[in-house]
Amino acid sequence: MPKRKQDSDNDNDDASSSSDVSVVDVSFDFFDPNPNVDFHAIKRLLKQLFQRDADQLQIDGLTELILNQPTVGTTIKTDGIESDPYALLTVLNMHLHHQNESMKAIANYFLSITSVHDPAFHATLQNLFSQSEAHVGLVICERLVNMPVQVIPPMYDMLSKEVKWALADGEPYNFTHLIIVSRVYHLSEDEESALANAASSRKRVTAGDASSKKQRKHRPQEQDVARPADGIYPYHPEDDVIMKSAIHSVTYPFIAPLPALVEETRSRESFGLDVRGRIMLLNGGEETLRTMGAKMSEVFGTGL
Repeated sequence: MPKRKQDSDNDNDDASSSSDVSVVDVSFDFFDPNPNVDFHAIKRLLKQLFQRDADQLQIDGLTELILNQPTVGTTIKTDGIESDPYALLTVLNMHLHHQNESMKAIANYFLSITSVHDPAFHATLQNLFSQSEAHVGLVICERLVNMPVQVIPPMYDMLSKEVKWALADGEPYNFTHLIIVSRVYHLSEDEESALANAASSRKRVTAGDASSKKQRKHRPQEQDVARPADGIYPYHPEDDVIMKSAIHSVTYPFIAPLPALVEETRSRESFGLDVRGRIMLLNGGEETLRTMGAKMSEVFGTGL
């Protein structure tokens, strides 16, 4: 699937004439990161990815690193190159940028997390970060919550090709390992039961309206799944594919404390999800990215 380098007219004006008011057709366009317009939107995506720990990770500097390599990485937009990206996938060389303050902060963050939650993972990272011949690629993948998982396989395919082309040009993307950062959420049994009851109520309302409206298509990420033993669910369904190839992974509560008001409301079980972070380590580089994209395509399709 080609990446668009410049804006073009939208030829889907007839989408608005659809009689199915419960379905909205959206055209997703793939672009290189745009240093002129994408800074604030990418920064928001990074804050969403790292949640309340973002403040200690020098996100401004991390955003600049992403925008300083515009030929490696992909954004998704719906209103031309000048609009804000809704999704981002890119990879940064942690060894190449190890003196950058934002990359130092990220590396120390990973070491701090793994030292508490997974000593074996911690030892592996210490070894990798201390070796000059080990080049770890930091894979950053984040999107708005309503973006379908089907956009991710082509993004991985594009990224693997861009890394391959960069290697052919002698650029430093010959990764020995990849670190992928993601988000998850935890549900207690009581919270899960409450959500299930709410979903059941919505289904009954939808069934009552079926005679006047077409039903919305059931997306893969909306399907019912058995409760995991630990109550942990991924925000990104593709994590399940990545985890099968990971040599280390850790799911952890964020370091920064919740604001007092949020903590109080959660304790009363009135609203909010228990959001946590996830770090996954994989062997390899370009070929691993390509393999991950192919596996994701098999599981989720592209739908684009």
